[in-house]
Amino acid sequence: MSYVITAPVQPSVPVVGSTDTFPVHRIYCVGRNYVDHAKEMGHTGREAPFFFMKPAGAVLPVAAGVTGALPYPPQTQDYQHEMELVVAIGKGGSDIAAADALQHVWGYAVGLDMTRRDLQGEAKKLGRPWDTGKGFEQSAPIGPITPAAQAGDIGKAAITLHVNGALRQGSTTDMLIWNVAETIADLSKYFTLQPGDLIYSGTPAGVAAVQRGDELVGAISGLTDLRVKVV
Repeated sequence: MSYVITAPVQPSVPVVGSTDTFPVHRIYCVGRNYVDHAKEMGHTGREAPFFFMKPAGAVLPVAAGVTGALPYPPQTQDYQHEMELVVAIGKGGSDIAAADALQHVWGYAVGLDMTRRDLQGEAKKLGRPWDTGKGFEQSAPIGPITPAAQAGDIGKAAITLHVNGALRQGSTTDMLIWNVAETIADLSKYFTLQPGDLIYSGTPAGVAAVQRGDELVGAISGLTDLRVKVV
């Protein structure tokens, strides 16, 4: 088959221990999915999970041992970090039972949901979509994906983000309001998940703005760190 324009490059993410890469199909993000972050944003309780999306081209893959260049985006004065566990889907499906959900996981990675908070806040006030605040280029930095069998106990892993050496975010993944299996089960009620989908599972408290020159190091126990510098 030929195309009338040049076909887009397939976005992909490095894989730990392999020269092969993980092709990205879609990016789903879970909102307010840590207890402390929900409180930070003025909410309490175990509300039903809600989701938004980023385009596959929003990924900024960063190899192990490399500090990726993270461009400061235009049209914002409040560019914020959200440190997250990323779930890489290897087997698709819909209406997946929570008891079966982890069988659909190929692996896990460290990710950042970068946000133009001022644009997102304005969209919220006006009842408009969040795309300009969430779905812009390089808004989904991600480190190498670790196969699930090599990731250890991802359900009770420490998750941290340091900015210029200072701790900004710190929690454990057992503080997710909706854990990985529950999130996959709920998401698959609305979408038919496909191999190559990424799920950014939510962020702990401590989200804050970054500036050009800041260096961010995200870490989750059992996974490869993510390192980026805002340029």
